[in-house]
Order: sequence, then structure tokens, then C-alpha cells
Amino acid sequence: MPLRLFNTLSGKIEEFRPLEDNEVRMYACGPTVYDYGHIGNFRTFIAVDILRRFLRQSGYKVRHVMNITDVDDKIIRNSAQAGVPVQQYTKKYEQAFLEDAAFLNIEQPELVRATEHIPEMAEFIERLVQKGLAYRSDDGSYYFRIAKFPAYGKLSKRDFAGMEDGARVDLDEYEKDNARDFALWKSPKPGEASWESKIGPGRPGWHIECSVMSMQELGVSFDLHAGGEDLIFPHHENEIAQSESATGKPFAHFWFHARFLLVEGEKMSKSQGNFFTLRDLVLKGH
Repeated sequence: MPLRLFNTLSGKIEEFRPLEDNEVRMYACGPTVYDYGHIGNFRTFIAVDILRRFLRQSGYKVRHVMNITDVDDKIIRNSAQAGVPVQQYTKKYEQAFLEDAAFLNIEQPELVRATEHIPEMAEFIERLVQKGLAYRSDDGSYYFRIAKFPAYGKLSKRDFAGMEDGARVDLDEYEKDNARDFALWKSPKPGEASWESKIGPGRPGWHIECSVMSMQELGVSFDLHAGGEDLIFPHHENEIAQSESATGKPFAHFWFHARFLLVEGEKMSKSQGNFFTLRDLVLKGH
């Protein structure tokens, strides 16, 4: 009996078929290690773990890669406030995440870390600039020209026809109807952590991290990309735009998104303050 999944890209339930007969290459967006993960986060990781186990049980050879986002806006802000280097700040929360995942019996995928792939990200951005798909701003940051990707919005099913060409946003996370040229590389601000690269000093934007790491590990076209539904726009939409613009080939063929864990009808999130960590529940006796 074939596996049928809802594919966010097509908006339909489809039969899942890998690109190669007996191998599934899947990439899942992992944690941003700026704090402890809450059980809403782990709902997504459990859903992906069940999918991976089912695929393997069905006879497929599964290569499952997951990123650890160990540099982004929140991490830069929090590590600066704490007065510690980024790597020292994130190490604590990465270890806590791995411990919590093991406690839930989630099988550990292959892990890739953003800070270990910064030279490759700079090279990828340079390629986009050479193709006229990205540009450098006056402060040394780099942005992707979404007007150069006519299919922008195909994952989130939003119509961005009226977007303002050349308007920019440098926040990693932004409003769902706010289509703007997004940051690929951010020039350093005073007191911020930064890295030297062939395109200048700075740090990668969140979206470029997953494109570069997934394609480096799994190839320019792979079978399945997974994550929580909050990542559909802008994160996954931006991944598709920059990846397919650079390669001219389809990025991920199947997109698997897990629904939010709701608390009294609201998304569980740190910003709402309505979350529980796994550790909270253990201390409560659950």
C-alpha cells in the first residue's frame, strides 16, 4: 500500500515516491538553540521521527539530515546580552535539546550546524550576485531579489504580485504578508558576533543556512523537506527562491509540515508565554 502524504507544495494529498527507487533523502529544520525547546517544538520533531521510521520500515534506505541553527537574530541578541561568545551560549541549549529528544526516544538524524558552513554560504551568495539574483547594500549586507523569481509564493499559496520591487527586510522572521528582498548576509553591528568571509565580514541570514546545508548534504534536488507549519512563509518560501534560482532545478519535491500544538486555541510559542518545556512537565510529575 503506497504512502500518501499532504504535499504543501502541490496543496494535495499525493502518493509519496522518492526520486531514486530505494532511497529517501530528507531534510528537516531543527531547533534554533537560543533557549530550551518547548513541547510544541517537539510535536514537530516527533512527527518527523514517525515519518522517518515508517519510511525505513517500508524498506527505504533513509538519509535524514537536520540542521542546528546556532546563529540567528535571537542568538546574536541573547549572547551579546549575556556577554558570552555565540558558541558558548548555544552549546548549553543544543545539549539540552539533544537530551530532551533522546528522553522522548526520537532517533537522532545527521546533524549539521550553521556556524560550520559559513564559507560555503558566502560562496553561494557570491554565485547569486554573479547571476544578478542578489545585491550588496551600502552597509555590506547582501539581499536576494525576489522579483527575479516569478514563482515566489508557490509554497505558501500567497499572491505577491503587488509587492514593492527593491524593498528590503533584514529580520529573519517577519509578517506573513510582508514580501520583501530578504537578507542573505548581514553586516556586523557594533558589539555583534561576526565572521570573516570572501564577501566581507558579517553573518548569514537564517534562510541561506538551510539551503546551503541541505543541498550540500543531499544534492540540489532531494525528496522531502520537513518542518513546522510556521516555517512555510517566509523561511521555506525563501529557501525555494534562492535555491532554485541558483541551480535552475527543483529544490525539494515533497514538503511535509506539522501543525501547531494549540493551547486554548492559540499556537504554543515562547513569544505568547503559553508554553511548557519537557522539563517543566517532568517536574510536574507527568
